[in-house]
Formats: sequence, C-alpha cells, structure tokens
Amino acid sequence: MAKKTDKTPKSGKGKSGGGKKGKGSGAAPFVKRSAPPRLRKRYDEEVRPQLMKEFGYSSPMAAPRLVKIVVNMGLGEALANPKLTDSAEEQLGAIAGQKAVVTKARQSIAAFKLRQGQKIGCMVTLRRDKMYEFLDRLVAVALPRTRDFKGVSPKGFDGRGNYTLGVKEQIVFPEIDYDSIEKIKGLNVSIVTSARTDEEGRSLLRHLGMPFRK
Repeated sequence: MAKKTDKTPKSGKGKSGGGKKGKGSGAAPFVKRSAPPRLRKRYDEEVRPQLMKEFGYSSPMAAPRLVKIVVNMGLGEALANPKLTDSAEEQLGAIAGQKAVVTKARQSIAAFKLRQGQKIGCMVTLRRDKMYEFLDRLVAVALPRTRDFKGVSPKGFDGRGNYTLGVKEQIVFPEIDYDSIEKIKGLNVSIVTSARTDEEGRSLLRHLGMPFRK
C-alpha cells in the first residue's frame, strides 16, 4: 500500500515568503535627497568663479570657502540665576537648528565669584549644509531686522580671513517668540573660512551677501 505524501509546504519555506529571508518584504523605499542650500548653490555657481577671476586662482580648490560657523551666547547672569542657561540653550538650538552645548568655566576667579565648572553660556558649531542655511538666514532675515541697522563692521577680521560679529538681541531671529523670552540676550557669530588673508575673506563674505558697512 502506497504511503500518502503531505504536499502542504512547511512554514517559512513556502512561496509566500514567510521566512526571514523571503522575498515578500520587498526593496527598501527610495528616499529622495533634498536640494542643496540656496547659499551653497550660489557659492558653487557664482561666488567661486568670481573669486577665481578676482584673485587669479588657477584651481577652484584654491578659492576661499566657508569651513564652519560658531555661534556663542555668554551668560554672566547665569551665576545668580542658573535657569537662564536652560532657556538660552533652547533658544540657541532653535536659532541654529542644532542642539547647543553648555560651556563651563575652566578655572575659578574669585573677583567674579566664579567657580570652576559653573555654567557660563552655550555654543553651537555648524558645518556643511547647516552653516550655509544659518548664514543665509542671518544675512537675509535676522540682520535687516536689527534696529537702526546700517550694515556690519568690516573690521571684525582676525588677520587670517576669519570674521566675528556680535548680535545684540536674539529676538531678531524669527525662530524666537518674543512673548516667551525672559531676558534679552546677545550672541557672537564667528565665521571661519579657508581664506589666507582678510581681503580674501572679506570678498568671500561680501559675495555671499554679508552687508558690510561702507
């Protein structure tokens, strides 16, 4: 007498692909990359060719470019009111679009009643696309909203093509809700470039839209 054969497929090995290595899961969904920041595209297409022509560079790699942007907010009042550090960290993160890092005192100074390790401010370092996006918002939106704005000083260079400017009020950035802030705070913006001289750095930032005072 012939034995009956069981034609029912075993679990995990059928054509339905129920096993771990089955083909039923399909390929990973396609993720479309976002377009490059407007200011970065402008640098590649317009600013760099202008700098090569202006300074006679033989290679596009020799043209000065942005390296990083450091945004720093000092909080001397935080010694008496530590809660200011938390709000400043949140506000700086909203302005820069990246989580801020709290800075602490490296040494104790008795004259300022400062102890080593106390929170004295916060900062954030921006690179690549984020620094272009921040600089675009700074020159196109934030600085023009400053009261009695007549341009930024062209004397803020350090001799090696890097530029630092001060913003007196954080409320010039549209990301900050004026009704929710406890205190008006200023911040410093340091723009680090690959320029070898202040003249090259000044020309780079001017072509990127920095409104230098004449």
